[in-house]
Amino acid sequence: MLEKIKVTANFVKEKIKDSPEFGIILGTGLGGLVNEIEIIESIPYSEIPNFPVSTVEGHSGRLIYGELGGKKVLAMQGRFHYYEGYSMKEVTFPVRVFKYIGLTHLFVSNASGGLNPDSKVGDIVVISDHINFFPEHPLRGKNLNELGPRFPDMSKIYDECLRNKAKQIALEHGINLHEGVYVGVSGPTFETPAEYKMFRILGADMVGMSTVPEVIAARHMDMKVFGISIITDSGVPCEIVEISHEQVQEVAMKAEPNMTLILKKLIESI
Repeated sequence: MLEKIKVTANFVKEKIKDSPEFGIILGTGLGGLVNEIEIIESIPYSEIPNFPVSTVEGHSGRLIYGELGGKKVLAMQGRFHYYEGYSMKEVTFPVRVFKYIGLTHLFVSNASGGLNPDSKVGDIVVISDHINFFPEHPLRGKNLNELGPRFPDMSKIYDECLRNKAKQIALEHGINLHEGVYVGVSGPTFETPAEYKMFRILGADMVGMSTVPEVIAARHMDMKVFGISIITDSGVPCEIVEISHEQVQEVAMKAEPNMTLILKKLIESI
């Protein structure tokens, strides 16, 4: 795997001719942030050696290199999910490549189901912590010391300084920003009312089918992480309605401009 990571990282570095510090992973319906990036290079996943290919609607499947907030960034317009049939090694492979390219910060976004009654559909939530409910752990198997330690600490997984800066940015621009715990599940079904209730009892504020594996891999390699989520449907009792992937995309796209502003200003401030 290490050899594959290095081959892929070298391919991307040769394409972009630079060593950016900031990586962004864009979730369902959130690819519009790319419109704010001054694009220098766009590489379809299918052209990148060893890269998986995104199969989900709303995930364009290309790696964008450019400038955002005055900083050079690499953005994944579309991510890979465990429910697509990929192993955790494949899901987290791009994050490993990011580190070998020289990135020090990872910004992740997602669409999620809301569990906290204080949040409503369309709200934006900064991720303060997570619960890993995936059936396979991304670090399972032989540990590669070149990537990180066998037992990495996860007590400060989402960078507090970045979270505080994001809250200040939201305040300055009149954006209603929440903070909460994200629970990552395998999917691809949306949750049952009983599952929503269970996750809330466990302490989660939102639930989704991504993010946790990539974040664990990033912290394994000592990258600084910032996570942000858009509530696209409600799992609060008496507010649960039938939901479709198309509706999730629609809500995410409506809330995206505020998320984009926060990410852009946050990167600008570092």
